[in-house]
Amino acid sequence: MPTAMTKPLTDLLGLEVSAGSDCASVAITGLTADSRAVVPGTLFAAVPGFKAHGNEFIDDAVSKGAAAVLVGDDVVLPEPFAVPVVRAVEPRLALARMAARFYGPGPETIVAVTGTSGKTSVAEFTRQIFAHAGHKAASLGTLGIVKPGGASYGTLTTPDPITLARTLAELRAEGVTHLAMEASSHGLDQFRLDGIKLKAGAFTNLGRDHLDYHATVAAYLAAKLRLFLNVLPPGSTAVVNADDAHALDVLEAARSHSLEIVTVGVNGGTLELVSVSPDGFGQRLDIRHAGVTYTVNLPLVGTYQALNALVAAGLAIATGEDPAAMMAALPHLKGVKGRLEIIGRANGGLGVVDYAHKPEALAAALDALRPFATGRLICVFGCGGDRDRGKRPIMGKIAVEKADVVIVTDDNPRTEVPAAIRAEIVQGIYMTQVLRSEPTPQSRALKNTSEIGDRAEAIRTAVSMMEPGDVVVVAGKGHETGQIVGTQVLPFSDHEVLRSAMAEYAI
Repeated sequence: MPTAMTKPLTDLLGLEVSAGSDCASVAITGLTADSRAVVPGTLFAAVPGFKAHGNEFIDDAVSKGAAAVLVGDDVVLPEPFAVPVVRAVEPRLALARMAARFYGPGPETIVAVTGTSGKTSVAEFTRQIFAHAGHKAASLGTLGIVKPGGASYGTLTTPDPITLARTLAELRAEGVTHLAMEASSHGLDQFRLDGIKLKAGAFTNLGRDHLDYHATVAAYLAAKLRLFLNVLPPGSTAVVNADDAHALDVLEAARSHSLEIVTVGVNGGTLELVSVSPDGFGQRLDIRHAGVTYTVNLPLVGTYQALNALVAAGLAIATGEDPAAMMAALPHLKGVKGRLEIIGRANGGLGVVDYAHKPEALAAALDALRPFATGRLICVFGCGGDRDRGKRPIMGKIAVEKADVVIVTDDNPRTEVPAAIRAEIVQGIYMTQVLRSEPTPQSRALKNTSEIGDRAEAIRTAVSMMEPGDVVVVAGKGHETGQIVGTQVLPFSDHEVLRSAMAEYAI
């Protein structure tokens, strides 16, 4: 583990910043964008925050012993100022690169994956593939850090640039040589990865998400494209799911930045998914690479998980791994916690937990489970508060179209009124049923919709109605162990509640 360090401020400067001659003798012992964390010797970065701008806390940081401050090039400060001032057109970008210079290099091989869905699975599958090849590998993202010796939970898909740079240096010091990490749209938009040296980057798909942060879907896509236009160095490799509607946008960006191209999927030119067929609670894949067809028994459910596995294999191949060995690794993949995770059986039915909390993800999960429901497909889900409201009726529509029984419940209502969130979901369900013109057996079944705000009670209700052949999927929270109500995080686990309910109602 890296120990406390001191570096000359001049060692942290690059072309993206300007600084006066008074920087020459300054020693930096740490970096922070939080004035409350400033101690003597710290460089304080005055960057925009969620609720306030760091410019408001410059004086506080200096009073606590900040050795220097990083500000935007348009910030007006008294002259002469109390401490050296580093200026940048984009302070967040400068901070990311300064953090990388301060903490030093991370693992030798780092790859990143972006997209609306599948990032966590791809990062973890890539880690497993690297490990299968004999490397000391780790993954970093929504699940936290997964290392050869275990895992530690995190709170952000892509950590702030200081935490990220420090973490990568620590991983290298522990002997980790290969890292697969998630690149969120927030992280890319806020330049958190711009100090990281990547060998390859991947794109899974683009759907509707984070429109509470990005003004439009176009802005959301633009943030994702930064991985290929700005973060990956020329000559590195872009791995693209060629089956996604936005694949051409990514390929155009990658080629304009002189990246090598790997495409995967049914339309993939590098790893072509020739065929997919169910095989128990897995699937059999025929994958063609360089004229050779490999038959792989993948122990994961859903075509989208097959695509995630191919993206992961593509990332490994992009870093120089042998393609045949990567195909041999796929049958050994283990699913990620809370991603189409089978919890157990009761009364001849199956209980599943999935993280799907976006329209496309919910649709993909229900499609993946449909073949296993010889009876009814029962879906329990909700939508988060203080987030994109527009997706709520869309997800209600998807649920009633693809499931036989729907129970709308609460899912992290945060500071919104839970009943109001449920009402917006139910509106999508109502409109879908009203617009149905043919009273088919399926449409009549889809009228089986209820609203139960208490999530635990909703899950128990779903399990209580299970019959042989039914599948109950509890969607939205996946691996999470808390329910955010107001500003509090209350202990709650879909896994525990579903498992307990199945034990209670088992005959």
